[in-house]
Amino acid sequence: MTRQPDTGRIRERFELLKTEGRGGLVTFVTAGDPDPETSRALVLGLANAGADLIELGMPFTDPMADGPAIQASSLRALSAGASMVKTLELAQTFRARDNKTPLVLMGYFNPIYIYGVEKFLIDARAAGVDGLIVVDLPPEEDLELCIPALDAGVNFIRLVTPTTDDERLPTVLANTNGFIYYVSVMGITGTKAVPEDAVRLAVERLRRHTELPIAVGFGIKTAKQAAVIAGVADAAVVGSSIVGKIAEKLDGSGRAKPNLVTNVLSFVSELAQGVRGTAEVSKR
Repeated sequence: MTRQPDTGRIRERFELLKTEGRGGLVTFVTAGDPDPETSRALVLGLANAGADLIELGMPFTDPMADGPAIQASSLRALSAGASMVKTLELAQTFRARDNKTPLVLMGYFNPIYIYGVEKFLIDARAAGVDGLIVVDLPPEEDLELCIPALDAGVNFIRLVTPTTDDERLPTVLANTNGFIYYVSVMGITGTKAVPEDAVRLAVERLRRHTELPIAVGFGIKTAKQAAVIAGVADAAVVGSSIVGKIAEKLDGSGRAKPNLVTNVLSFVSELAQGVRGTAEVSKR
């Protein structure tokens, strides 16, 4: 049996999307990339550009599950002074401006462990963080962070992969809430195209095991692909392509060009327009 809080921004947002008869757009950016000021402008602009949920990456020196684009974004952020304290401050700044759009922190356990799990959950909750995706903590380690997060009222969102079989799924889903993040391709982020037919079958299988919303990520590069996936699942997740747009607008010294924010948010708007064309009849 999967767990789901009775209230909360994530659940409310997916209920709204269902009412609107469309899939959602989940966007990912790394906190502090490429510098604090530019990152702040990007994060504050994502919802207005059409993001339905926002994943904020917690910079880490060894993001092993991520491809070159997100690895580079994490290193840029750290070089510009990013830290867990500043990531939570950015989350708090966002929440002061936007009290409705769900905000999920995504990354690895090490920075949370160094910060201190109890302190992290208190501060994340105070900053308005709605959920966590921690890619290197399997269900067998739920007592480390998952259970404390749920007890603190923070959604713990689990990754499901193409190799997660029916025997393994109940274990993966046992303490999951908020939504399920289905990884559409094996390997690191941003390196392969999303296999649309396989995703459709995978989502159908997952729906037999859980009533939680299903978001699909890894490999979505265009508005058309986002629309197809959002028509199959409850949301499409786009990360590497957005982070790639940031990298395209850096000068030779790695500094943000004047039109970086506008360019990236315009791309997010394109993705959002594609997703908003999805119809409810294609989802079930």
